[in-house]
Amino acid sequence: MTTETTSADPHRAVGPLLRWRTVDLITAVMIGVAFGIAFIGWAQVTNLTGPLFLALPPLAGLLGGFWWLPAVIGGLIIRRPGAALLAMLVGASVEPLLGGQWGISTLGSGLFQGIGVELGFLIFGYRRFTALSAMLGGLLAGLLETPYEWLTYYQEWALPYISLYAVTMMISGALLGGLVGLALVKALAATGVLAPFPPGRERAAAHQV
Repeated sequence: MTTETTSADPHRAVGPLLRWRTVDLITAVMIGVAFGIAFIGWAQVTNLTGPLFLALPPLAGLLGGFWWLPAVIGGLIIRRPGAALLAMLVGASVEPLLGGQWGISTLGSGLFQGIGVELGFLIFGYRRFTALSAMLGGLLAGLLETPYEWLTYYQEWALPYISLYAVTMMISGALLGGLVGLALVKALAATGVLAPFPPGRERAAAHQV
């Protein structure tokens, strides 16, 4: 994982994977802060849509994938071990500072969600950053987050309920977290702001005449 890469390989981070650049660190933090703010708004969305799931509460997991978007986006942009986890933990730290309704319990969520996304990239040795790896990371984040929420928020749920919740969280993680995260990264790359990162170099290479 310390093999050095160059600009000739636009798909991977430049230099040894574990050697973070200043721009990598700043970007991971900025992603986390931006989503920490966005989390306050998304919490209101989940509150407003709550009545829709009263008949079957575990279906609320279909909205879960949004919460680990910073991990997916951070991992896809920076492409270094720990990028997804760092962006996620920053976001999970900012949310309670802004008065998030779940308080510091979001730090636990951020940890499990970030680890899940990291595993999605680790499985491919941090060499593939495609829809498959993004969706896998999102799915694993949902899988790891479910037991934490069961112990923290939903202790009264029986096994069938929490099992259904795990399924909806994984589906949302793959689609809302993975595919939407990938789409957002591609949209950012199209603006040119990701020029220092692999997604920007990939786009430049694809548009070379």
